[in-house]
Amino acid sequence: MGLAEVLAILMVIAVCALLMAGYPVALTLGGVSLAFAVIGHVLGAMSFSFLGALPQRVFGVMTNEVLLAIPLFVFMGVMLERSRIAEELLETMGRLFGTLRGGLGLSVVIVGTLLAAAKGVVGATTVTMGLITLPAMLRYGYDKRLAAGTVAATATLAQIFPPATVLVLLGDQLSTAYQAAQLSQGTLAPASVTVSDLFAGALVPAFCLVTLYCLFLIAMAVFFPKTSPAIPPDPAAPKGLAMARRVIEVLVAPLLLILAVLGSILGGIATPTEAASVGAVGAILLTARRARLAEALGPTVRKTAQITSMIFVILIGATLFSLVFRGLGGDDMVHRALGNLPGGAAGAIIVTMIAMFLLGFVMDAFEIIFVVVPIVAPALLAMHGVDPVWLGIMMALNLQTSYMHPPLGPTLFFLRGVAPPEITTWHIYVGVIPFVLIQLFALVVLWFVPGLATALPLALYGGR
Repeated sequence: MGLAEVLAILMVIAVCALLMAGYPVALTLGGVSLAFAVIGHVLGAMSFSFLGALPQRVFGVMTNEVLLAIPLFVFMGVMLERSRIAEELLETMGRLFGTLRGGLGLSVVIVGTLLAAAKGVVGATTVTMGLITLPAMLRYGYDKRLAAGTVAATATLAQIFPPATVLVLLGDQLSTAYQAAQLSQGTLAPASVTVSDLFAGALVPAFCLVTLYCLFLIAMAVFFPKTSPAIPPDPAAPKGLAMARRVIEVLVAPLLLILAVLGSILGGIATPTEAASVGAVGAILLTARRARLAEALGPTVRKTAQITSMIFVILIGATLFSLVFRGLGGDDMVHRALGNLPGGAAGAIIVTMIAMFLLGFVMDAFEIIFVVVPIVAPALLAMHGVDPVWLGIMMALNLQTSYMHPPLGPTLFFLRGVAPPEITTWHIYVGVIPFVLIQLFALVVLWFVPGLATALPLALYGGR
């Protein structure tokens, strides 16, 4: 191992150590990268002129048409947070299923799934669900751990359900990595993997995950009935046709928005960026119907700007990190390390999945996508038999798990910030453990049944 590769390893260790110490992600990535670029130049391990490619790379990030979907999807999610859709959905679904034992928990999962598909932003979904559903579940006698775990896990579905922001970013990174892998193998006309492929690939695994959540809640209601009591019937609640009419009224608007966004993408009518703009306009119309738009628009724009700026600043820092890492020969080192692992492609993917899971303790999904995926994905996709869509959905499920597993899952902190005083951090940590295990089980199933992720994209878009 040469000096340059030693520096590459030390740079990764330095980034992880500073992140664990609590330093800002973007500044850590940029600062450490610059420091090691100077060290590498002084020691003769790399040329500082290598950084001359940075402006062009940053310009490419800022003008990337796929990434333009990010602020639009974020705007859509934040705007829907300010409408009263979540409250109306939960109230109606609670009346529909709540008189069954465990019915309120199932209602929370259904509402969370609809919000995840409509918003695509975990933080917004977690705050909304925490403020609305946790007090209701506690009021009707649900176990605190089960209530907290259900809300945290359901809110995190926004990480895997299209149009999840994570899928957009992951699709952009995998597209670059897949083309690089093919070029390295001598393919002069490389095929591509798109965000639309990942959206289609995520649908079946996401619905399977929702089904597993519901089965778990049903099992808890059957075997531990005190944890999931039924809601006493409300004499004033609508019945029969009136209830059916109310369900239709509440469901039609969000379902139409979801169908407009996802249907246009999956049907090839619009690109993700174009569909995101449709979703943003639809969210404005829904909010205008339920709330005073003038009061919602300003805070929504500010929140969108904050979230989008955070994502892109991290992406620029990660771009500098990957550039210096490549200049130090880190890419070649990773390729050799993964290629020499026992088990071939399977062994390399397992090690990568374990590493991403462990990194979830100290890094969030955006950081892992920007830092880890560009390093490992080209090597993995160059191996025989690795489908880029399947690999992307495996990574997305793994990253979703990192968002909710203790002790540093961001969803847990979002929920802690809005949970009632009687819900402690311990309740949240213990409550999410069964759902983390469900997530890991889903990963294992997807490993052995890759068609869950690849069948729909192949049916819609054909082979690559």
